[in-house]
Amino acid sequence: MAPRPDTGPKTGIVRHEMYRQHLAGYPHVESPERLEVLDAMLDAPDMADRFVMVLPRPANRDELAWIHSESHIDRVAATDGKPHASLDPDTQTTALSYQAARLAAGGLFCLIDKIFDGTVQNGFALVRPPGHHAERDRAMGFCLFNNVALGACYAMKTFGAERVLIVDWDLHHGNATQHSFYDNVDVLYFSTHQYPYYPGSGALTEAGNGKGRGYTVNVPLGPGHGDQEYHQIFTSILKPVSAGFKPDFIFVSAGFDTYKDDPLGAMGMTPTGYAALTRIMMKIAETHCSGKLAFTLEGGYHLAGLRDSVSAVLLELCGQSILSPEDVAGFEAAPVPPIVEEVIAFQKQFWPELCA
Repeated sequence: MAPRPDTGPKTGIVRHEMYRQHLAGYPHVESPERLEVLDAMLDAPDMADRFVMVLPRPANRDELAWIHSESHIDRVAATDGKPHASLDPDTQTTALSYQAARLAAGGLFCLIDKIFDGTVQNGFALVRPPGHHAERDRAMGFCLFNNVALGACYAMKTFGAERVLIVDWDLHHGNATQHSFYDNVDVLYFSTHQYPYYPGSGALTEAGNGKGRGYTVNVPLGPGHGDQEYHQIFTSILKPVSAGFKPDFIFVSAGFDTYKDDPLGAMGMTPTGYAALTRIMMKIAETHCSGKLAFTLEGGYHLAGLRDSVSAVLLELCGQSILSPEDVAGFEAAPVPPIVEEVIAFQKQFWPELCA
């Protein structure tokens, strides 16, 4: 693989040993092995020195309180140093989980810093625990603090971002991210997810509340959707909605449990498909916000699939795509899945750009 050209995008990566300490030694599908395979991939000769390493720092209590209640922060903090605690049937902690969770949110903050100061153009926070299920007052779905929701607040409060787009392509609906901004016109939440499935939210008609009506766009999917269908969804729905919203910063809640062999899902995505979605995200970012684009890791539990899919995303971000012209032509010529017309029929009342 050829070295990244100097003219390509500068891509940052957040890594830290502390992220492996969450659930270390505890049997759980959201295991430290997820980052072990990613670290091995990044340290391989064809990937080493290709990216800008971003050193994380822990989010402080005041920052966590932008999204979470004081009582929730206290509950998670009370697990610090304990060998094991259970906050939810699916959500466990070990001795260093609280510290890892603070560093996960703060790691995304540090990536945002580097994007805004021009050190990097885009990047990926490879953090644990994930975040998009963590509600204001509840840990759930493997998540302790909502990294991407906190990141959106950080971009707005620290750098004056006025319109933040959050795209969530995880298998599971990001209930807590949706709830965090459900009546907010400053954050547009767009989600593709298997439905009905955990956590049960994310119906097509869930579109926001009050003045925020229309600023939530849900694309609920039955099992079996893969690269071509996702590409058509992003092209036909996300691109025109983004043109209407005009974000000045973009986040991706990047879950890879839509991978074709993931043990928790029933979708058909491949690394090539994730690269194609990343290219769409980069084009939207280039059009509206000078390329400002931050990914943060959510789910993905097939280790080889996670490794290969994250690699494909990172290579796309830094200008070394695995996509061939034939891949792109195949995606563009693919039939449009019926869900696209269903979402457009509902959302066009808020986004006339969908009628163009």
